[in-house]
Amino acid sequence: MTPITLIEKTKRAASVICRQGLIQFPVSDTAVTIVQRLVGNAEDELDMIDAFRDQPSQTMDQLVASSGFSEEKIERLTASLAKKGLVFNQPSSSGIMIYRLLPLMMVGVMEYQFMGPLTGSEAEKELAVLFERLLAELRDQTQGNYDALAPLFAAAPAVDRTVPAARTVDGKAIRVIPVEKSLESVEESILPSQTVEAIINKFDDIAVGHCFCRQRRSLLGDTCKMDAPVLNCFSFGKSARHTSSQGFARKVTREEALKILKEAEQAGLIHKAFHPGSRESSPETSICNCCKDCCDTLRIWRDGTLPMINSTNTLSVIDVEACTGCGTCLEWCPTDAIVLNENGVAQRDEGACLGCGVCARFCPESAISLKEGARKVFILPPRLRGAL
Repeated sequence: MTPITLIEKTKRAASVICRQGLIQFPVSDTAVTIVQRLVGNAEDELDMIDAFRDQPSQTMDQLVASSGFSEEKIERLTASLAKKGLVFNQPSSSGIMIYRLLPLMMVGVMEYQFMGPLTGSEAEKELAVLFERLLAELRDQTQGNYDALAPLFAAAPAVDRTVPAARTVDGKAIRVIPVEKSLESVEESILPSQTVEAIINKFDDIAVGHCFCRQRRSLLGDTCKMDAPVLNCFSFGKSARHTSSQGFARKVTREEALKILKEAEQAGLIHKAFHPGSRESSPETSICNCCKDCCDTLRIWRDGTLPMINSTNTLSVIDVEACTGCGTCLEWCPTDAIVLNENGVAQRDEGACLGCGVCARFCPESAISLKEGARKVFILPPRLRGAL
């Protein structure tokens, strides 16, 4: 049998990685080059990646069978791949160590590669350019198959969940209009935590890293127009133990976390929580604090790559009598869900409102409240051209 070459092993590994996660990437030259940059000539690591081809999450016994490697070698290889953002290696709730191959994005290589402290090196810049090219290829795939993909997008679960801002810029509580409940209702749905404080107080292990979106944009020479703070990407529980052990983040106390989150809110950032497998019944794994300018979720929706799919429990409500038409809310809204109508008064599009509360936070007239009510926000990406 002819031995498989290094480049063939790299392509094979790239193919396995591209199949992971919520987003399926084409196995392009760009994807292969990214794997080359991360793994290099480490053939055993490429073989280790291939061992996940049929099952992305495995125990040690399963990996011994699928890879043919010894336990000691598996420990060494997965530890190295974890440092590169390619493997998540943490014990399950029952204490059994699980090794999971991570995707290129959401949440995987791209996030972890740009989450730690950066040096601004040419290697970092080149990797940022490669990921930008990868996203452009994904955009071409979406635009070229728009009609076929649209119903699949519509059926997909929410990628993240918006946790609303709680206070205005002058420290007043943003008015919340409670959801109306029927007295005849016998079943109550249990909503996930609706404040960042409640989320933080759930966890003993909390880690904070740098915003990978703003850091990657900076490497591309695209400075954040909001000049937003960067050290505010949170992970919790075993995700916090993983990110801190790999050097992507550092452990912080609850008090430190709340201080950082308050600063993020003051800067007008949007709290977006993530749950394992988009299951909101499960505890949060992380919180991003997103700016309108750099956030990948917002950017790849606006540029036609992927839809906006978000879960929220609030909706902005504008008091037309109090609104002066100053336009402040238009500037801050991350999805451009607010316009000034023919009367010069702010008008909100319910279908595009994330319920983030940023408009209410900065409204100088306190004319915006938040109404409770679970919703899924789904907005298709703009259609840039006809199907290829």
